[in-house]
Amino acid sequence: MLDLTLLVLPVFGLIALGYLAALTGLLNDRANEGLTGYLFVIGAPALLFKLVTAATFPTAISWGYWIAYYAGMVVVWIAAMAGAAFLFGRSRGETVIAGLSAGQANTVMIGIPIILKAYGDDAAFPIAMLLAINLPITMTAATLMLEGSRSSSGSGIARKLAFGLASHPLLLGIAAGVLAQLVGYRPSGPIGTAVDMLAATTVPLSLVTLGLSLKAYGVKADVPVALMVSVLRLFVHPAIAYVIAGPIFALPPAWTGTVVLFAAMPAGINAYLFAARYGEGVGIASTSVAISTLLSVLGSVIWLRVLGVG
Repeated sequence: MLDLTLLVLPVFGLIALGYLAALTGLLNDRANEGLTGYLFVIGAPALLFKLVTAATFPTAISWGYWIAYYAGMVVVWIAAMAGAAFLFGRSRGETVIAGLSAGQANTVMIGIPIILKAYGDDAAFPIAMLLAINLPITMTAATLMLEGSRSSSGSGIARKLAFGLASHPLLLGIAAGVLAQLVGYRPSGPIGTAVDMLAATTVPLSLVTLGLSLKAYGVKADVPVALMVSVLRLFVHPAIAYVIAGPIFALPPAWTGTVVLFAAMPAGINAYLFAARYGEGVGIASTSVAISTLLSVLGSVIWLRVLGVG
């Protein structure tokens, strides 16, 4: 257990550092916005580009990998929406945010650091592939659910989705990496050094920025709903992924570990940003991010132990 704690301690220690920096006023909201913008547009795309270009593409990807993650995601998304509606009497928009908070994990800021520490370069390709598929699926589903109940036309929703996905920096970074793989290009020389330097900034800055964000967003309201979301996010989703990836499909250790740990990550900041954009369920999203991130310290150690890491 001590080895596992030491594995995740640097990750959550940097989150705590960011929170303390915000709490004491050493870094303010402007710093948070600047760091978030840098990571979203430059740092994270550079890291994803590096991971994809350095990865060894398998000849085939087992359907079990996708089923393990998305079967669990569908279950927790529907369960969160149903719980928010029938147990807590939330509006349609708020139930969508509850579902998104349960289904959208913080894969970039916390998932990548923990998975790379646990499995190293063997996890590079499964990480990149899951990120490439997951972001469009979750954002499209949530947008359709909210926009579908509003006055926007079907063509308007489609245009908005197409533009948002085609211009998303994370997806562009992954696409550039795949293209580089297809043409046999591996960054080297000055370009390779620059990519390595940018990628190296991403993990530590992401963790510190998450700490700043937790202070900015905080626990605003809807604690019961957020607790339900956190349990679904941290324990139910990875349990389903573990059973499907391990006993049913017998995926390789790095692939099983990647899908389970991704599923075990806390609610992502994207859920809060999405809620704030639409003015729906902001309290649910922000509180889910804060509570699930705190509980994910324990959750990460538990799932690493289950996976036999450390």
